[in-house]
Amino acid sequence: MTNAQVQLVTAGALETMVRDIFVAAGCDDEEGGHIARELVGANLTGHDSHGVVRVPIYVDWMRAGYVLPGRSAQMVTDGGAFVVLDGQLGFGQTVATQAVALGIERAQTQGTCIVALRSAGHIGRVGAYAETAIAAGLISIHFVNVAGSPLVAPFGAVERRFSTAPFAIGLPLPERPVVLDFATSLVAEGKVQVASYGGRPLPPDALVAPDGQRSGDPHVLYGAYASTDLRRPSGGTGAIRAFGEHKGSGLALMCELLAGALTGGGCAGPLEGERRGIANGMLSVYLSPAHFGTQAEFERIGREYLDWVLAARPIDEEAPVLAPGEPEARTRAARLADGVPLPVATWDALRRTATELGVAT
Repeated sequence: MTNAQVQLVTAGALETMVRDIFVAAGCDDEEGGHIARELVGANLTGHDSHGVVRVPIYVDWMRAGYVLPGRSAQMVTDGGAFVVLDGQLGFGQTVATQAVALGIERAQTQGTCIVALRSAGHIGRVGAYAETAIAAGLISIHFVNVAGSPLVAPFGAVERRFSTAPFAIGLPLPERPVVLDFATSLVAEGKVQVASYGGRPLPPDALVAPDGQRSGDPHVLYGAYASTDLRRPSGGTGAIRAFGEHKGSGLALMCELLAGALTGGGCAGPLEGERRGIANGMLSVYLSPAHFGTQAEFERIGREYLDWVLAARPIDEEAPVLAPGEPEARTRAARLADGVPLPVATWDALRRTATELGVAT
């Protein structure tokens, strides 16, 4: 993107604007502020697909009753070291944060905890929850799916069967924590949104059309749209491709079965009954190295091995090997200093949503 296509906004100003939008839409101050911090936090790490580009569609979902403010995760099953929670279609940033806090508390006490969360609104960047566990000294593993949102074609197919099914792991190695966080689709759906608003173009093979042709054109997923329209996958006939061919497709299937079927929230198939919209499921495993009795060995061996991996001679001397999470840390520092770059169309959509709700921009 050229400078003319980008609006630079300071993180503080952007967070205030987004908070005010959600408060005007019906959230209380605390929840609106938390959602804003999480969305802007995603932009700061470079995960623009899970950032403020989501604001207009979140507000649209609120109006339609697909996601509800002021909800708390409700206990369904409490087995001590394992729990099942229902998000009550509350904002994902709210109920997933509650689920993570419970998992961390139990793991710090018991050494491990497995938390199954279902029926949450869009939970945002999953790596943020792994970072929260790292700050508490815990390892965490997260399998995520989106019930009612088939967007991704299985390997060798053209029809949608999987959600983008994110997967994340966080490891609290000393001074160099590791966060692996990715969608099992070749690109996250939010990246298709960003590209449709004039942001970074998609890889030319990110999508597959009904005739089997690969494409990087967002219209394959969304169909026809004007620049001011909300992007709705129901308008298109194509699908996102799984990453890594059969390997990513297989991992996506496992995310659906663990985060969707095991939690009881449902997989990415057709919607059932009266429910509308989408809902995230997340199966999280929390492990305490201190309770395992191997924390010293874990930290020493893990850090020594990580350092050796990163010391591998790079193909390009200007592009050294990086650990998962390092690009996000570098991007966060740069964007905090220079501002968050938003495609002009994304900025316009934000301002339009704010104006509709009577929020000053």
